[in-house]
Amino acid sequence: MNMIPENILNNLFENLVTQFVKENLETIMRAEIQQFMENEQEGIRNSRNGYYKRNLHTKYGNLEDLQVPRDRNGDFQTHVFEPYQRRDGWLEEAVIQMYKSGMGTRDVARFIESMFGSHYSPTTVSNITATVLEDIENWHQRKLNKRYSVIYLDGLYVKLKRSTVSGEVIYFAMGIDDEGRRQILGFYVGGHESSNGWRDVLKDLYRRGAQEVLLGVFDGLPGLDDAFRETYPQADVQHCVVHKVRSTFPKIRVQDKTAFLDDLKTVYNALDHDLAMAAFDTLKARWGKKYPREIESWENNLPTLLTFYKYPVAIRKAIYTSNPIERMNKEIRKRLKPMNSLTNLDAVEKIVYLDVVEYNQRYADRIIPGFGVPDTKQELRSLFEERYPSSMEDES
Repeated sequence: MNMIPENILNNLFENLVTQFVKENLETIMRAEIQQFMENEQEGIRNSRNGYYKRNLHTKYGNLEDLQVPRDRNGDFQTHVFEPYQRRDGWLEEAVIQMYKSGMGTRDVARFIESMFGSHYSPTTVSNITATVLEDIENWHQRKLNKRYSVIYLDGLYVKLKRSTVSGEVIYFAMGIDDEGRRQILGFYVGGHESSNGWRDVLKDLYRRGAQEVLLGVFDGLPGLDDAFRETYPQADVQHCVVHKVRSTFPKIRVQDKTAFLDDLKTVYNALDHDLAMAAFDTLKARWGKKYPREIESWENNLPTLLTFYKYPVAIRKAIYTSNPIERMNKEIRKRLKPMNSLTNLDAVEKIVYLDVVEYNQRYADRIIPGFGVPDTKQELRSLFEERYPSSMEDES
């Protein structure tokens, strides 16, 4: 018995699916016009007037010669698709997803033409993705929650074409609200990272409603502490311990790295603040003479490196480092990597926005470990009451 080649079987199957979809859409439209005619107001002279044929691209294939019923007065409109629509929307969604994955507009246009025989010029593709810009503007202006237990700040550099190609920063702000849900609050593209840039970011977060914050977590960029405290004077600052360790690591001799870092871990892995300070005294006694600058740098920054000890034990691993926002940045960097440089600001915003929305949807209903613990929630609530008493009075 001769076997039917796989490609022929696939074509047969696709044709069967396409025909099935076509027949069902036509059945739906016949039912629609029947109901439309039955509901016509008395005294209006109207009747069915056969069919007209049209094509419709769907995710199941191209439906050719779809029979669309019509009435004599031209008042009937099916709900299967919009007037003059030639696709059911899935192709436009596919364009956006391909653009998001790093394909340029010309690559997307060529791909669609080869797959579907449908010519999309680069300009048309840009027009489709431009619809995202309206969503981006609305997203940038959306209201935020009033309270955030933690706000993380971090920047990501991308190559952006303006008059020349240069690296520009994307400022990211991520928050964990008072229920323990983590979301990206905003992203802002342009220029070189600076404390003034962050000052504008923080003012925007406050303007959009994020007015009560307990803790800001970020690296030691000069001036960022002051910018953060200007907007949130009642909040604490936690410098990322992991960043500090990374900056110290290259300055330690190879033969000392393991022992030095093991001693360093005893400082930020201690059970409480007092034990952490005692561990640092031991570190200083052992390594102070050999690495005086490194030890002095840690000592000067201990007040902001050990802030996390003021907070519940259950959430300390989540707040002593900016790793959560860095992991998110890593995901976005992978999306941007296929592009050597982005053509313009809109191109950056489109790609980042689509990733950010996907991220927020993924974490919308998740409670970050530790933040859902009843005792932790009560401790954090007490901190809010202590720092923002007028707000608590308003609630009562």
